[in-house]
Amino acid sequence: MAKHKHEEHENHERWLVSYADFITLLFAFFVVMYSISSVNEGKFRVVSESIQAALKPVVSTPVSDKVFDMGAHKSSLVPVLPQKTILVRKIQEVLSSRSRDFHFIEHVAIAETDQGVLITIADSMMFESGQAELRPEALPLLQALADVLIDQAPKEVRVQGHTDNVPMQTPQFPSNWELSTARAASVVRALSEVYAVPAGCLSATGFAEFKPLSDNTTLDGRAKNRRVELLVVMNE
Repeated sequence: MAKHKHEEHENHERWLVSYADFITLLFAFFVVMYSISSVNEGKFRVVSESIQAALKPVVSTPVSDKVFDMGAHKSSLVPVLPQKTILVRKIQEVLSSRSRDFHFIEHVAIAETDQGVLITIADSMMFESGQAELRPEALPLLQALADVLIDQAPKEVRVQGHTDNVPMQTPQFPSNWELSTARAASVVRALSEVYAVPAGCLSATGFAEFKPLSDNTTLDGRAKNRRVELLVVMNE
């Protein structure tokens, strides 16, 4: 007797497996989409904030103080020379350049004082003994000094005559007072009338032998005392 083949029982619940897989995939899809949307939202927020910041009114920050501070710092590094020193160097420069032709630099001394700049000229460069008329050799020196004075435009230049203590007694110069004053006046006239230094800033004074630089008992001392000085008054 032939055996009757038993028919397999059909599984009607298989669709649940497929449905569960579908639900799982759908859930994963929404998770991914949500993640993407979150990232885009963050990026969008960053971009939006950047645009808003760019469109805001620009408020300038004052920087003038910093600029001035830098300038002050730089200027503090560069030494500012006193006006007296500048004038001394200018005179030395001019006299040195012109002394090559006229050889008067060894007769001139320049120094800074409390009152200004003092230019001392030996009388042997300026005058003959006992005379107040300028020697021709003195004119190039006075011209050089005049050029500096015109350029620097000082308010006051005091020209001062000095002698030694050897008595002077002539009809023209009864004493050293007259001789020293006349010599100072000769320099002032040359500076103003010949070389155009403004006369209003010039003055002439004679001190005779009463403001010596050295001892009048020696030849060298008396030679140092016979001089003409130009005091360029400078208030700093």
